[in-house]
Amino acid sequence: MESITSEYLSQGTAWLFITTLVYFLMNGAQIFETAVIVPKWTAAPPESFQLFKGKYGLDFKAFWITLHSIHEVTFLLAIAFCWKLDPIRNWLLILFAIHFAVRVWTLVYFAPNIIEFQKSANAGSFGTDLVSRTTLWRTLNYVRVGIFIAVSVGLIPLCIKVMNMRLE
Repeated sequence: MESITSEYLSQGTAWLFITTLVYFLMNGAQIFETAVIVPKWTAAPPESFQLFKGKYGLDFKAFWITLHSIHEVTFLLAIAFCWKLDPIRNWLLILFAIHFAVRVWTLVYFAPNIIEFQKSANAGSFGTDLVSRTTLWRTLNYVRVGIFIAVSVGLIPLCIKVMNMRLE
């Protein structure tokens, strides 16, 4: 660690703390949506799809795209600024790989399905097995949010470790 300056360590620490904070903020929004909004629209489809209907129907697409984009930039910056900190870097790469896998799952399964549910609510035409599809979406969403929470909790020991490096 002799090539690591105090300034480098400070920048790495700052970006690690920023990405941890943003991740926890994102998880707060996910927990709120999972606990309050998802049970409402999955309660009794197609009637419960009323939440998606019309000009003022729920649509969190812009919110989630913005929040995830900000978070992923801060996560990549944390990796970049902690690159020389081997144990921190390695765990950040593992956590980012898990995060990235869940984001791909989100883009491949969750986003297209909720967009389809929203479109069908506004079109008034509903596909087959609507109740089982929304139930599966809701159940898998619990798993997805749980993984995101686990990744953010996994950042805490890294924050502690980098703080201990500062004290050495």
